[in-house]
Amino acid sequence: MVKIKQKYDVTIIGSGLSGSTCAIRCAQLGLKTLCIDNLLSSDSNKVDPGIFSNPGSLSTIALLESAKIYESILNEINLHGIYVDNLMLNLSQMIQRKDSVINSINQNLTKQFNNYKIDFIHAKSKILNSSTIEIIAPTSLKYKYINSEHIVLATESIPISISCAPIDNEFILDSIASFDITEVPKRLAILGAGVIGLEIAGIWNRMGAETILLDAQETFLGLTDHQISREAYQIFTAQGLELRLGTRIISTKVSNKKVMIEYQDSYGTHAIRVDKLIVASGRKPNSDHIAAPEANLLLDENGFIHINDIYRTNLPNVYAIGDLTLLGPMLAHKGIAEGVFVAEQISGIQSSPIDYGKMPNVIYTEPEIAWVGQTEQTIKAMGDQVNIGVYPINRNPKGIATNKINGLIKIISCVKSDSILGIHIIANNASELIAEATLAMEFSANSEDIKNTIHPYPSLVDSLRDAINSIIEKH
Repeated sequence: MVKIKQKYDVTIIGSGLSGSTCAIRCAQLGLKTLCIDNLLSSDSNKVDPGIFSNPGSLSTIALLESAKIYESILNEINLHGIYVDNLMLNLSQMIQRKDSVINSINQNLTKQFNNYKIDFIHAKSKILNSSTIEIIAPTSLKYKYINSEHIVLATESIPISISCAPIDNEFILDSIASFDITEVPKRLAILGAGVIGLEIAGIWNRMGAETILLDAQETFLGLTDHQISREAYQIFTAQGLELRLGTRIISTKVSNKKVMIEYQDSYGTHAIRVDKLIVASGRKPNSDHIAAPEANLLLDENGFIHINDIYRTNLPNVYAIGDLTLLGPMLAHKGIAEGVFVAEQISGIQSSPIDYGKMPNVIYTEPEIAWVGQTEQTIKAMGDQVNIGVYPINRNPKGIATNKINGLIKIISCVKSDSILGIHIIANNASELIAEATLAMEFSANSEDIKNTIHPYPSLVDSLRDAINSIIEKH
């Protein structure tokens, strides 16, 4: 057990990506730092408890990679003149690999904590006031109370539950438990066709599950650029996903090891019977019991913590970052940026404020969806005139050579200034391609700047230049 000192310069509650990043930056700046977290990495304890970073996105990427390899061997490998007999899917081994990946990443994080001499307590805790934290459990620690000059709240978010689909994590699962299913369901339903639902669906559909997504929204991926969402709808339905939009769940019932789902849409009332139901209806701040009532920490009715423009709560020297606030979207890299910013604020460094308008967004499907900046519909609603360049991936030489031809790249620029207003991508490795787009916008690049940047050939990223050229060709 780590010997815990009673007083710290900074104490971070939460060791997810925002919390661990903040802790490391604080320690780098010479602050005596403590991190407290009570989460285990999985219900089954297959992965070591302790410092634990962002299980959702890591699990998605690890399992999706396995699913993509399986599907490729099943459906595409013959195109390369390679033939495989007796192909077998060992799901338990895939899950073990996923756990091993997460464990390895978290072990690396633990080494960083040790290298920077960051103390860590695996326990439940709550703040009593702006400088005091109570350790609730376990009670075997040397100190029950921690005094800290600064406190950073970084407990991230948890899945939202809905009353009509009570979670049992056997037949009706939350999004976290969906990464530990022990047998590929023949028929799977997912409540929610947003980011989380689509990422989960892409995994199990590739494993062979008949996958149905039920979503209350009439429009698919309504917050993304509409041209991208239409392209995504066509690609994902062609892959076998069944998207039922404008649905309202009436009830769910588990019977004979099946889940009966009753729902309504514009055509009436329907019922479907599935092997598993995954509830992916979003996430909410993990802020319950984060502070004692007498601390008077200010939260809204949905559990989000009120902060000012430097992430300080209504309590002196107490900050909140990541998914706990309404500032910016619930993204891992958003929390990372905020963790660094707050650490530097505490140490007296006046960092540039985070520009959420240039924050990249990613959906880890296959193909991936990524974007930065404004959508066409948002810009036109404001009455601004734009130039639009679109380049289909099926014309990209590397896409053709690697048989990754689904998707497009869309660039929106201002007619008057030629400045880049938004870049939207649906393509293989879109999460990597969006990095150049984000950098271009961060440094106020215009269309001409991207056009004149020499890109490697052949490469998918060269499609950014091609999208710009499609603007130029029109004028």
